[in-house]
Amino acid sequence: METAYFSSLSVFPAAAAAGKNVRPLCVARPGRRGFAAGAGSSNGGKSGGGCAGVPNSNYVVPLDKATSSLARPLNEILRDLNKRVPDKIIDTADNTIPWYHTNRMLSFYAPGWCGEVRDVRFSNYGTVTVVYRLTVRGSDGEAHRESTGTVSVNDGQLDDPVAAAEELAFCRACARFGFGLHLYHED
Repeated sequence: METAYFSSLSVFPAAAAAGKNVRPLCVARPGRRGFAAGAGSSNGGKSGGGCAGVPNSNYVVPLDKATSSLARPLNEILRDLNKRVPDKIIDTADNTIPWYHTNRMLSFYAPGWCGEVRDVRFSNYGTVTVVYRLTVRGSDGEAHRESTGTVSVNDGQLDDPVAAAEELAFCRACARFGFGLHLYHED
């Protein structure tokens, strides 16, 4: 089992600062290509903040008028996101939840959610950091959570460091809503 230390920008900065071992909700895995569900999307050639040409993986679950579950109050959605994740979708090799299962369960519990990449920053130290915002909408309002994901650009095991950083940021934003938090604590 792999134990990770999160940086001070992580979901649990106090635990990382104290030197405690915390388990990651998602990890960047070698060979990961893209993050977006469905066909690839791009930023449409728009330049913004020096991120021209960086793939944009905004994904929105289509709103259907016949879907009655969209009328759920936000507190019910947040309560459901804090439920224990079924063991069968947890990757036992490193005790994480793959991003595609996170995406699917988010769509189940919070239909109409949306996410966006807010910023992509390349550092002089050979890392890329992605800031991701996740929005959950309920009948009585909406809630946002943002988080970051940072990976090394020089890591030869990653096909796309930006997509890997986005995957980490997405999963950490989900954890800020309470999704999969039981993985961070010993039973």
